[in-house]
Amino acid sequence: MPSEHVARRERLAGILRERGLAAAVVTDLVNVRYLTGFTGSNGAVRVCEDGSAVFVTDGRYGNQAAEEAPDVEIVVNRDLIGALASDTGGALRVGVETHVLTVDDYDRARKAFEGIDLVPLGSAVEQLRVVKDDEELDALRRACDISVQALDELLAGPLLGRTEREIARDLEWTMYAKGAEAIAFETIVASGPNSAIPHHDPTDRPVGRDELLKIDFGARVDGYHADCTRTVVVGKADAWQREVHEVVRAAQQAGVDACREGVLDTDVDALVRQVLADAGWLEAFTTGLGHGVGLRIHEDPFLSSPAPARLERRTALTMEPGIYVAGRGGVRIEDTLVVTDGAPELLTVATKDLLELA
Repeated sequence: MPSEHVARRERLAGILRERGLAAAVVTDLVNVRYLTGFTGSNGAVRVCEDGSAVFVTDGRYGNQAAEEAPDVEIVVNRDLIGALASDTGGALRVGVETHVLTVDDYDRARKAFEGIDLVPLGSAVEQLRVVKDDEELDALRRACDISVQALDELLAGPLLGRTEREIARDLEWTMYAKGAEAIAFETIVASGPNSAIPHHDPTDRPVGRDELLKIDFGARVDGYHADCTRTVVVGKADAWQREVHEVVRAAQQAGVDACREGVLDTDVDALVRQVLADAGWLEAFTTGLGHGVGLRIHEDPFLSSPAPARLERRTALTMEPGIYVAGRGGVRIEDTLVVTDGAPELLTVATKDLLELA
């Protein structure tokens, strides 16, 4: 059986044949990792229409490339594009990732591929990454499981009087202790009025009594990112906090339930916004509804995109509506899920009840 990386390159080769391209030169490092398994900081790969591949990196990564990408031809050369331009076998048209190349890099590529028509590859590899294979889903499940375990431990301990920064670091170290290779993104811990800031950077503000505490976080495992948000009250919740939390919870659940194969992403977005509008809180929802997640924390598809697209089975998404009231506080509830042909698979399995904690 072919490895997952061979299968991914074969899928890309099929796109090349459809477009009449002899090869694709992939330089985005996340896409390079997806196609080869290479995790270093410098490399590029040429995938041909027959599925064969040549990978180029510099001398620092020769041994690493041989270990991580054993099923491709490896060339060690500091001139990545120049090396990939050699021995193109009479190719007439080659796709390149113009959306990630600088102007200078593209000019160098044109000179290196003299006599060959360079064609924008577009987001061909990114679109392949939308539908996850078994290896990817396994990594996402493990990342989400570590994240939820760490959150449970955090919420079982004291929170009152601790600073946002202390809580964030505590949560992150717990994720590392449970097997995360890294944090998925900079952890958001926002208390009191700071919880109204969607992407607040943790500060030395101590958590006060009867305040909202919003925690947005995730672990990374084998390159794959978890994304989860829960909002709790440290102390006793008042009527306003309960109302906002319940509205967000209802909107979030409606969105989760709607994420099924074949459903338009714009329909999911409209459904959630209608729940918020019916409750009188739509104007306080100021962010996007959700996004794809995988080798990048934000990747295709984006649920609030103006271009409608149907959800595909095995796509990993976040669902994250929120209500943010400046100077007062905010609530966000977010899960990572996988689209199926029925009810979605929820990966961040943690309670969404409004917890009142010490």
